[in-house]
Amino acid sequence: MIYTVTFNPSLDYIVSVDHFRSGTINRTTKELLFPGGKGINVSIVLGNLGFETIALGFTAGFTGDHLEKLLGKMGVRSDFIRVEEGMSRINVKLRSDEETEINGMGPAIAPEDIKRLYAQLDRLTEGDILVLSGSIPAVMPETMYMDIMKYLEGRGIRIAVDATRQLLTKVLPWHPFLIKPNNHELGEIYGVEIRTQDEVAVYARRLQEEGARNVLVSMAGDGAVLIDENGQEHRSKAPQGKLRNSVGAGDSMVAGFIAGYLANGSYEEAFKMGVFTGSASAFSDNLATKEEVLALMARNAES
Repeated sequence: MIYTVTFNPSLDYIVSVDHFRSGTINRTTKELLFPGGKGINVSIVLGNLGFETIALGFTAGFTGDHLEKLLGKMGVRSDFIRVEEGMSRINVKLRSDEETEINGMGPAIAPEDIKRLYAQLDRLTEGDILVLSGSIPAVMPETMYMDIMKYLEGRGIRIAVDATRQLLTKVLPWHPFLIKPNNHELGEIYGVEIRTQDEVAVYARRLQEEGARNVLVSMAGDGAVLIDENGQEHRSKAPQGKLRNSVGAGDSMVAGFIAGYLANGSYEEAFKMGVFTGSASAFSDNLATKEEVLALMARNAES
């Protein structure tokens, strides 16, 4: 089974406004409401690709109720821990001449809630996949991802981590199955600016030397690079298409990689599936469907 953890899920309220102006009334031309959060995005896309997951994390209030209801309608199984204080956040994403985001706070997660999460993680067995994705609320320890990996050490669970800075670097000694920084996040870790695939490869190998098994680095319009656990280097240009929405593209890449790997056990095919799934989401208003991924593969094969 594949499990995803989203510590601070949200309702994403996406509004389009022609030529947004501050300090006055603006009227929307389009509105969308989705369940949000990086782990949730991974679950949705994996479901679209035909793989069942269980989404874990924390929800609260009427927004948490609606989030779970939306996921159920999308066919995504969830087992969220209900938090007493606060409410699941609403993230407002404004699409206009520029993209602007306002992210909510989220509920107050208590130590007892975290203990309940560990009890859920005890269900995982050898061969399961766990995806730890996104930021963590300020009320939680900064070592949360590392603590989970230490807790599950030796159980044969493959763990993918998509996080930034210390959240990511602290897990490396516990050999995550997959990590997926983008080139900017990779540069932040080492205090350098990374622009080319050659530069990505150098620093991705450093992350591997520090413990990661597979290092997948996204570069938006400049493609992607994978250093797999066998030491092989895989590179891809960005597929051709029109960018419509960058939200969820990185999560979709993680989902595509996992789907590709589970389908045939090939890192080359996993990388290809990750690249095209991430791009298919970037070229769509919604998260990628299997049909969109396959269509994008076909179009780029012809070009």
